[in-house]
Amino acid sequence: MLVLNNVEVKYSDVILVLKGVSMEVPDEHIVCLLGGNGAGKSTTLKAISGLLGSELGKVSDGNIQWDGLRIENGDPQMTSRLGIIQVQEGRLTFEHLTTEENLMVGANMRPEMGGIKKDMDMVYDYFPRLKDLRKQTSGYLSGGEQQMLVAGRGMMARPRLMMLDEASLGLSPILVRQIFDIIKRFNQESKTSILVVEQNVRVALEIAKYGYVMENGRVVFDGPSEKLLENEDIREFYMGLSQLGERKSYREVKHYKRRKRWLG
Repeated sequence: MLVLNNVEVKYSDVILVLKGVSMEVPDEHIVCLLGGNGAGKSTTLKAISGLLGSELGKVSDGNIQWDGLRIENGDPQMTSRLGIIQVQEGRLTFEHLTTEENLMVGANMRPEMGGIKKDMDMVYDYFPRLKDLRKQTSGYLSGGEQQMLVAGRGMMARPRLMMLDEASLGLSPILVRQIFDIIKRFNQESKTSILVVEQNVRVALEIAKYGYVMENGRVVFDGPSEKLLENEDIREFYMGLSQLGERKSYREVKHYKRRKRWLG
């Protein structure tokens, strides 16, 4: 189990970004972390994976535990060897390598090298398009194909926890649905825990068992996915739905405010 206890993150020892974040990702569960731009979602993932140091950031208070082992401010390579893999936002492929070579990079992150052929076949089963493009230079793939590739590369690392940052960004609704269905299937078949960071609230909650909502570096709401999907504030602020189920346009709202209890 992954546990964050009152985690604070500062950049350059000055800028406080996370302000006491607490959350859990139980074994074999899908958990989603929701919120708008600048809420602190990506910083939370980087605090877990150890990538804060490259951006002059650090966990300044609280702790992060993985199976009881404290990993805050740890080395990213050590974190990956523990089985924690982050699929970063932006479809960061090695663009001069082929699709298959990119997948092999993921395999090099695993603690042992057995079963690579089996896992490669597994990825191609999840993403048949990647098999067709296995000799294609990844820099020439479409955005959707690159998103499939980085997800498959994460799977090749044989993670115990895979963290996905904005997997739906810039993709068509049909492709988003396909990718999230595959993520759910991967969780069920491999028993891998998954932490999904998303702005697409509905699709994330439909595959997750539990969700956390962040605002301004704090968790302001959490609960089982079914509860969050029915929550009036979630529906209005993040799905654009009124109490009557009608989609709202925020262009028509002059004074858009969060409810006071969310700011506590």
